[in-house]
Order: sequence, then structure tokens, then C-alpha cells
Amino acid sequence: MEQIEWEDFLKVELRVGTIIAAEDFPEARRPAFKLQVDFGEEIGIKKSSAQITQLYKKEDLVGKQVMAVVNFPAKQIGPIMSECLVTGFYDKDGAVVLAVPDPSVVGVGDVANGERLV
Repeated sequence: MEQIEWEDFLKVELRVGTIIAAEDFPEARRPAFKLQVDFGEEIGIKKSSAQITQLYKKEDLVGKQVMAVVNFPAKQIGPIMSECLVTGFYDKDGAVVLAVPDPSVVGVGDVANGERLV
């Protein structure tokens, strides 16, 4: 595993945001949803493509807080320009489990949109 310096980590803007819209993304090469994520007043709303269709339904995603990298350059993914990278982990079956604030500790919505991972 390559080691990085603390300054490298500080360059990554991992922020919490709330999904405000989730749509099917039939043009994607692999099953995915088109998401709009609200990162608060300073950062605003960003679009993303997320391959999370195995474990999540689009109607259950709206209102869910997620962790995302917000300072990557925008990337063209099919017909949309992805503006952030929603993060997650592969489970034992290869499905993506979203990285989220722990609702058992803070309660859903208690972490303000735009807060940075510390």
C-alpha cells in the first residue's frame, strides 16, 4: 500500500451532502442512478452517477446523507457531467454500500450539509 503525506489527505474535500433527487440512468454502461446531492450553501448542489442499484432503490435515496469527494474535476459520464464522487464500499457480493454519517450516533440530518470529513 502506497503511503501518502498528511498534506495529500488534506487536499481531498470529503463532504457530507443530502441526496435531493435520484433518477434511473439507462444510458450508463453499468446499472447506475443519476443523483443530485445538496452540499449546503457554500458548495451547492452537485450531480453524480452512482453504481448503487443493487442495494438501493431511487425512491429510498432521496433524503439520505452521503459522503462525497467534491473537488475532483467534473467528468463526462454518458450524457451527464458528474461533479462529485459519492463514496462507498464493496460488500462480499460486490455491491456498493454507501459511506454515510452514522445515524445511530448523530441521527439522520444532524450533520450539516457541506461538513468536511475530519
